Amino acid sequence: MANSPQSEKRARQSEARFKINKMRRSRIRTFLRKVEEAIASGDNAAAREALRQAQPELMRGVTKGVVNKNNAARKMSRLSARVKATGAASAATV
Repeated sequence: MANSPQSEKRARQSEARFKINKMRRSRIRTFLRKVEEAIASGDNAAAREALRQAQPELMRGVTKGVVNKNNAARKMSRLSARVKATGAASAATV
């Protein structure tokens, strides 16, 4: 429990920051889920578009301190490789 005015303020700030960061993480996960769903459906054009929209969201999370830089880079690398593979697979079946 906060005892001094300063610690009460820090507690309020921490709670507000937690809510904002929670919204940011949720938004990032939503964009990543859309990429995953597009990959699963096999629609390469939709997957590329979803990836194009997810990248700035993920990088914004990095600048805001919600996601670690290396974690975001790894996610983008793996997702882009999977989207690329989806395109190669769809081109082979056509």
